[in-house]
Amino acid sequence: MVRLILVVILLTLSLTFFLQNRSEEAVLHYFGATSKPTPIYKPILTAFGAGVFIMGLLLFPAWIKLRMELRRSRKALQLAEEELDRHRSPSGIPGSRPPLSYPRGEVLEDEDVL
Repeated sequence: MVRLILVVILLTLSLTFFLQNRSEEAVLHYFGATSKPTPIYKPILTAFGAGVFIMGLLLFPAWIKLRMELRRSRKALQLAEEELDRHRSPSGIPGSRPPLSYPRGEVLEDEDVL
């Protein structure tokens, strides 16, 4: 929820900046090349978009790796719980807790997926 609020604030501030600076123009110089006058928000928006795209490319493999590791950990936990259930005595131990396994067929979602 905090991430969503921060993204909304960032997008609101960006939108107000772009709307307030529509008439401002800049000439860009890069390695001797000069561009014709362009609204100032266009180069800033382009740099912001390129940064988000590059960040996504760099973080995507780590995100996939963590999701795979989470899936393996959940599977190992489920197998350990099933093995623990098999080793418990049928008469039960007074004061023992019920098994902590998830119902079969239930799909568990990550917190970061909306």
